[in-house]
Amino acid sequence: MANNLDSNITRKVARVFLKEFESSRVLTKTVNSQLLSGVFNPSSGDKVDFKRSHQYNSISTPDGDISLSTKSDIISGKATGTVQNFLTGATEFGALEQAIELDQMEEILAPMARRLVTDLELSLGQFMIKNSGLSSGVVGTVADAWSDVAGTGALMKSVGVPSDSPWYYVMNPFTSQGLADAQNSLTAADGLVRTAWEDAQISRNFGGLRGISSNALSSYTTGAGADRTGTLAATPDSTYVTHKDSMQQTLSLTGLDAVLPIKAGDVIEFTGTGALARSRLNVDTREIAFNELGSAIPWRCTVLADAVAVAGAATVTVSAAALSEANGQYNNISTALLIGDVFTILGAESTTFQPNLFYHPQAFGIGTVKLPKLFSTDTIATTSDGFSIRVSKYADGDANTQKIRFDLVPAFAVFNPLFAGTGWGK
Repeated sequence: MANNLDSNITRKVARVFLKEFESSRVLTKTVNSQLLSGVFNPSSGDKVDFKRSHQYNSISTPDGDISLSTKSDIISGKATGTVQNFLTGATEFGALEQAIELDQMEEILAPMARRLVTDLELSLGQFMIKNSGLSSGVVGTVADAWSDVAGTGALMKSVGVPSDSPWYYVMNPFTSQGLADAQNSLTAADGLVRTAWEDAQISRNFGGLRGISSNALSSYTTGAGADRTGTLAATPDSTYVTHKDSMQQTLSLTGLDAVLPIKAGDVIEFTGTGALARSRLNVDTREIAFNELGSAIPWRCTVLADAVAVAGAATVTVSAAALSEANGQYNNISTALLIGDVFTILGAESTTFQPNLFYHPQAFGIGTVKLPKLFSTDTIATTSDGFSIRVSKYADGDANTQKIRFDLVPAFAVFNPLFAGTGWGK
């Protein structure tokens, strides 16, 4: 007898798939998913803009007369959510029919749901590493003590990251193994393992952060070239109005190896002393941020896209922008970057690194596009935080087969790169 399945099969499949999809998520549960929920539609295109928050100066006077004082500017900036590639899982319908008849839908669909979650979180992890504006520890050194984790929390506090939401520290599973000796004194997630999210939680609060274990952390490989120190070939623009929409900055570098590949994810640190020091500011107090040794924290930024030095010179785009203006309203660096400033691309050459991640949930946003239905039997499954997955049952008439597919189109946004960073050991 020919296949004869009831008409609501996609709803049954969607319920099972959604359950398995939700239970596999870790990284996507830690970033803002509300602002991008439901905002993409046929009229929005592949980008949606969100207004950045404003910052202001206060005025200190002996008598309250501010008539001659400089007032704060109101400059509207935007963060942009950008649609990513389709993620699709598909299978022949006959195998699914057999699974339904044998009551084995969970066993058949769970690996496919986990695969989609893995690919989604790998893409998000790559996006987060490249767009993180902070960096803690010695690049290339494995975090092997809880003091390394606590150090990132201290950095976030010292630069003014708000504590209005939980901060997260996401680490490789083997990093969490290396910290196991100290874990018995931490408050780990209670109860039996029910979901990947519950299983991933190592500590609910250590140094102000929640420790999370994830296999979705991305890696990058540094380029071959021993000379990774150079100088700025030009003074970059350091005004907020130039960088308010992207929070990215273009740097002209010189003095490197004749041919040096510079990779997305590379961390650049600016050094110097006295008036030439380029140090991080606390964006709330506008005071210089100091580390545990009492030294000013040097300015670091992350390379966003691959570049190659030619004759020792290269132009790179980095996150985040070093801002320094006369009124100080949006300043995040002690003094502006200038031509001749010395920098170092951190980390050994020709080495693959996998940094940990730390961040405030409002550093990044994730959402999905609600896809139009195909000429097939479709169901749209939606998670509680707005993830939209299209389930489509259709036929290949030429091949005389029935098929089913699951489609997810994510969108990522950077709301504030200075709310996130890559974490290393010391």
